[in-house]
Amino acid sequence: MEKSDSSKEITLTHPLLKSDLKGPCKTKYAVLSAIIASMASLLMGYNIGAMSGAQIFIKDDLHLTDTEIEILTGIVNLYSLAGSLTAGWTSDRIGRRNTLTLTAIIYFVGPLIVSFSNNYFWIMVGRFITGIGIGYSVIVPVYIAEVSPVTMRGFLTSLAELAVNIGLLLGYISNFLLADLSVHLSWRLMFALGIVPAVLLGFGTLFMPESPRWLVIKGQLGKAQEVLTRLTASLEDAKTQLGEIKETAGIPKDSTAEVISVPKQSHDKSVWEELIMKPTPSVCRILMTVLAIQFFQQASGIDTVVLYSPRVFEKAGMKSNSTLLGATMAAGLVRTISIPVAMILSDRVGRRSLLITGTAGMAASLVMLGLGLQIVDGSATNQTWIVVVCIVGVLSYVSFFSIGLGPLAMAYSSEIMPLKLRAQGVALGMAMNRIVCGIVTMTFISLYEAITIAGSFYLYAGIAGMACVFVYICLPETKGRSLEEIEVLFGKREKETEGNGKSLEVSV
Repeated sequence: MEKSDSSKEITLTHPLLKSDLKGPCKTKYAVLSAIIASMASLLMGYNIGAMSGAQIFIKDDLHLTDTEIEILTGIVNLYSLAGSLTAGWTSDRIGRRNTLTLTAIIYFVGPLIVSFSNNYFWIMVGRFITGIGIGYSVIVPVYIAEVSPVTMRGFLTSLAELAVNIGLLLGYISNFLLADLSVHLSWRLMFALGIVPAVLLGFGTLFMPESPRWLVIKGQLGKAQEVLTRLTASLEDAKTQLGEIKETAGIPKDSTAEVISVPKQSHDKSVWEELIMKPTPSVCRILMTVLAIQFFQQASGIDTVVLYSPRVFEKAGMKSNSTLLGATMAAGLVRTISIPVAMILSDRVGRRSLLITGTAGMAASLVMLGLGLQIVDGSATNQTWIVVVCIVGVLSYVSFFSIGLGPLAMAYSSEIMPLKLRAQGVALGMAMNRIVCGIVTMTFISLYEAITIAGSFYLYAGIAGMACVFVYICLPETKGRSLEEIEVLFGKREKETEGNGKSLEVSV
């Protein structure tokens, strides 16, 4: 690497970057890497969204019962536990980038099996493999957070949720466009189309850098320096950031070796001891925060709207399949176009303000939807204004979700976890997310048959209200702070010793 005193440019010799890179170009490189990584989230959204409409045709083609459809639709979230609980271990072992490559392969195989299935068993096999891919998608916000510039981290980590919703929308669009094909062919093509972005992700990972923070904890300081130089505005910024990462990883800041030896045998044991067995008060608070925010994201009922919106709109008075799928597609569109609001504002007004606004809006919208559905249940005839109230309630709900809990739950979780514990800690959060999601989606039909569909949404409204209170009381702001600085937000660190031997105590 060479630095020009006059132009402040950095010349790089990496094979993927043949020309000199200036600061703005490096920002584009970080953004491009985040976009490629987000394709794994797009695949997650597509495979969930495609099932929303495909279940109508699967039920008719294979003559399945409501219970079988309910299980088939929701079980993928429990299957995803196999992925989310191993994704942290995999990403710590083979790297964040290689884990994304593995995710692409899984997303290729799963939908392919579903597309060629002729019975319930093989669809379940394909959905099991797809569920593992959904679990592995947890690595997306971890990777993006670790390669993003501080000033753009909120924006870029929100790309993952935007990609999920673009995937959902594409799934809804495929439902709508393929609905007029034969019942035997339509649902198969809906899942087969999901193979295309899996191939693009696999090739895209070849051009992405490895996470510099993962390289540091593996002792590859020289490669970490090279990656940071390609991602930051100047060589000085890269050196400063590398020093902060080394300090967080327990490596002396003045170490100049390109490769250092890092003990391998005790890594898993020490991670789980620090995270679960013997956590410090600050780590315990961080973990509880991550688990709680992931719980509230799913327990507030978002996937009942994502997966069962045709049924919800049918209860509101709509009849034809094309109308139901069209309304579902509209909900997906509103949810997708709302996310850029969070992406733009998260680095300006902050994560906490958006989360408070989003959860409060979700609670109010769910009450509106519940009232509309309650009126429908008590009315002998379908009235247009009631249908409009229900549609507005759904659209308002998904838009508030998309400016708050949607993009920011995983982004916030990725930010607050300490470097050494980040992959495993976020994976535990994802496990909580998928467990709750699976329970909610697999019990929704039974729940609304027991307490009415209006009562179900009143219940979700209460949980959204609790989420608002939790965010207001428990979540500090992370806007404008480096990942290393954020570690001090959740409690007092033990006394640390700097290189000069002086004692330093950091507190909130």
